[in-house]
Amino acid sequence: MIERYRHLDIPRFFRGDAAFAIPEMFCFLEDERFKYAIRIKANAVLMEKISHIMTRPVGRPSFNPIVFYHSFQYQAGSWDCSRRISAKVEWHAGEIFPRVLFIVTNMTGWAKKVVKFYNGRGTAEQWIKEGKNAVNWTRLSCSNFRDNQVLLQLFVLAYNLGNFLRNLALPRSIKHWSLTTLKEKLIKIGAKIVKDPPSFSNGGSCCP
Repeated sequence: MIERYRHLDIPRFFRGDAAFAIPEMFCFLEDERFKYAIRIKANAVLMEKISHIMTRPVGRPSFNPIVFYHSFQYQAGSWDCSRRISAKVEWHAGEIFPRVLFIVTNMTGWAKKVVKFYNGRGTAEQWIKEGKNAVNWTRLSCSNFRDNQVLLQLFVLAYNLGNFLRNLALPRSIKHWSLTTLKEKLIKIGAKIVKDPPSFSNGGSCCP
């Protein structure tokens, strides 16, 4: 995929989960001039770097999460150089421990901006999952890339049209339903209409 877009003069971005947090990936993306945000697993050194925001906020707990951000330089033993880490710490009401996220990145700007970019990965995955379930857009049975590309575009068009009609026509009470829910509860639901026979209590005949 990177090779297909290498000749284009466009901004390049990459985001991935902790499975992509390997030194070879960082070096490769940097050589290809990609801006990246990749999650990495917590360890004792990283936790020490954010110790100043790991204290529970004083006062009455807020119903909304209390969020702190921090950026710092870090170099793991297997890395060839230090890299920027953006961290997010979320304190939620009713939870004893905070939720901690570490992201290795070469992006500039506020840590909050980097985290927001990374979180878009989850949003995109939700849309992809819904597309798989609602319109089966991974059924690409053509033998070459271009034909499958056109087929996928038709699936995406059907998906977007379904979302448009959902927002336009559904009652407010079910407007939040996904396309998958609509398919299962509205389109694919089975039903049989049963009509009672006419009554002949006055001695009438059922024959014509």
